[in-house]
Amino acid sequence: MLRFILPSRIVLLIALLFSGFAQAVPSDAKVAGFAGADYWQVVKEAEEGRTQVQAREAGQLINVKGEEWRHWRNQWVTPAGAYAIGGTLAVLAIFYLIVGQKKLDHPRSGQLIERWKRLDRANHWTVAILFIILAISGLSILYGKFFLRAAMGDSLWASYIMLCKLAHNYLGPIFVIGLLFMIVRWIKHNFFNRTDLIWFLKGGGIIGKAHPSAGYMNGGEKVWFWLLTIVGIVVCGSGLVLDFQNFGQVRETMQIANLLHAAGSLILIVGSFGHIYIGTVGTEGALEGMKTGYVDETWAKQHHDLWYEEVKGKQDS
Repeated sequence: MLRFILPSRIVLLIALLFSGFAQAVPSDAKVAGFAGADYWQVVKEAEEGRTQVQAREAGQLINVKGEEWRHWRNQWVTPAGAYAIGGTLAVLAIFYLIVGQKKLDHPRSGQLIERWKRLDRANHWTVAILFIILAISGLSILYGKFFLRAAMGDSLWASYIMLCKLAHNYLGPIFVIGLLFMIVRWIKHNFFNRTDLIWFLKGGGIIGKAHPSAGYMNGGEKVWFWLLTIVGIVVCGSGLVLDFQNFGQVRETMQIANLLHAAGSLILIVGSFGHIYIGTVGTEGALEGMKTGYVDETWAKQHHDLWYEEVKGKQDS
């Protein structure tokens, strides 16, 4: 009998202690609520509270802009990116089936001209490989949960998405360095001029039989360069804000950076499809220059005749 009486007395004692504590709580604590309507109203309005933690926003329990960020990311950026990627791939596939590869108008001459220095090619392929890895990992983070998780299973998916996150976080800053070096090195070739306007009016050779004149870079290549420069800097800057979170960024700053990073990255990925298409299956001989550094004279005359004449003029002098 004693073994049952003692626990019951202990329970009673604990209950009395808690009831005494409840009565001792001052009335202003009830205003704070701890769980009441007034308390949650203050939380929803994102008012700052008192805390011993010194970090920025430490006294703000809820970030009210979070729902707005989620809306923009899920209702606009994510679906728009999916439509843009799918639509671009479909258009390129249809274009290839209808038009096919742009062939050389005349047989190859067998005479080669240096187009890209070894440093340029190393820089290009470094940036290109990093871009592909970052694109795949980024798209997996953004869209993978919709189809890859079910296909892989939770265990494999968890390992894969963690690998994507690590690759994205650690390779991103290296991509920034490579891109900035490329911009500085190639910017002198990419200022627009009257020749580019004529190139655009002729559709880069698609409209009409004669191929439009072009210098070292044609109008399309310059568009890709400036897209990569302007949007690329936005993507790199926002990515660094997200990557290095120890510089005191508030949550709203991180949310804006996330939206800019996602939208800008999707624009670059869509633009890269056209660049890759034209530089590989779309144009005969285009890939050779970036692979070996040299192009055939026939290709140079057809696609970059002004540059070809400049090079030959220097050789003759």
